[in-house]
Formats: sequence, structure tokens, C-alpha cells
Amino acid sequence: MTKEEQALEIVERLKKEYPDADCTLDYDQAWKLLVSVRLAAQCTDARVNIVVQDLYEKYPDIDALAEAEEEEIEKIVKPCGLGKSKARDISACMKMLRDKYEGKVPDDFDALLKLPGVGRKSANLIMGDVFGKPAIVTDTHCIRLVNRMGLVKDTKDPKKVEMALWKIIPPMEGSSFCHRLVFHGRDICTARTKPRCSQCCLQDLCEKNGV
Repeated sequence: MTKEEQALEIVERLKKEYPDADCTLDYDQAWKLLVSVRLAAQCTDARVNIVVQDLYEKYPDIDALAEAEEEEIEKIVKPCGLGKSKARDISACMKMLRDKYEGKVPDDFDALLKLPGVGRKSANLIMGDVFGKPAIVTDTHCIRLVNRMGLVKDTKDPKKVEMALWKIIPPMEGSSFCHRLVFHGRDICTARTKPRCSQCCLQDLCEKNGV
């Protein structure tokens, strides 16, 4: 079985196992996903989903958040950790959206990368989930699982993993594939305990089965 064939089979099996897998960050507008994904760094999505409720109650739109004092933003987002830097990035990002993009999140990958606090992972998430464009979101689950499976070889660098996956994952499958890896990484191929290989739908395809 070639690497491409392995990848396609993994994609199909995860589709059957997690048909409804989606982004676990709550949002109803593109700018809110930008805020949430910045807050999610070194924090759980569940905690972010709680914290942003207070943030949006006080600052319900881009203009309000752009006008807010960084210290006030920090007070609210502090439970997510790294409060000062996250508040600074969110403030600067909202100002740029207001001043340069007329309050709209750009649907261009390179433009997204120029927004404060937005890296490749965040930009890919926006491209895939908001705009329905090809995307590969290399979060910690994705990186851990594709290394274990053998889709990439001993590569923990997010950009290198992303580039490797672009070569073997069909472009329009990338975003959903990465979401399914999150669910699989939480339920079966866990980080803090031994993987539950006997319960894994990918057991016969995994290079490091049980390791």
C-alpha cells in the first residue's frame, strides 16, 4: 500500500467513525473564530467556549472589541492563560479588521497570516471552516496521530507536517480530516494514556500500533 493509498483509506474510515466531526470551538461569525483560536493556545476549547461568552457580552462586535482597552480584555480572557499576549493580539487583530478590511475577515490565506496573532494553524482553520476552502490544520492531535500512523516520519514541526499532508490528503478533505483526528485523538489515540489500539478503526493501518 502506498502512502497515498494509506491516507485515502484512513480518511474514509475516519469519515465513517466520526461522520459529524466539526470544529469544537463555538462561533457564529468569522471574527469570533479568530478570537477563539487565539485563546485556545495552551488552553482547552471547552474553557475557551465559556470565557468568550463574557467577552462577547461586553464587546459584541469587532468595533467594540477594537475600542476596548487591552487591560479590560485581559481581565476577561485571563482564565485561558497567557492573558496579556492574547489580549494584545486580539486587540490589534480587531483594529486591523476594522481599519483595513471594513470589519470583514479576509478569505485569503496570506492576508490572514498578516493579522496579529494568526499563524498557519489559525489561518487554515479559518480557510476551511469559514470559507470552505482547502485547509490542513496541524494542531497537537494531528501532529501526534499522523506521526504514529506513519503518514509523516518523525516530524513534529507543524509546517513540515502540513506540507507533507498536502501531498497525500485530497485538498477538500483536509479540514474535515483534521477535525476527525481531534476526536480520534481524544477518544482512542490519546496522548496521556496508552492508545486504545484494540478499539481503533485504523489498527491495521497504523505503523506504530500499540507504541
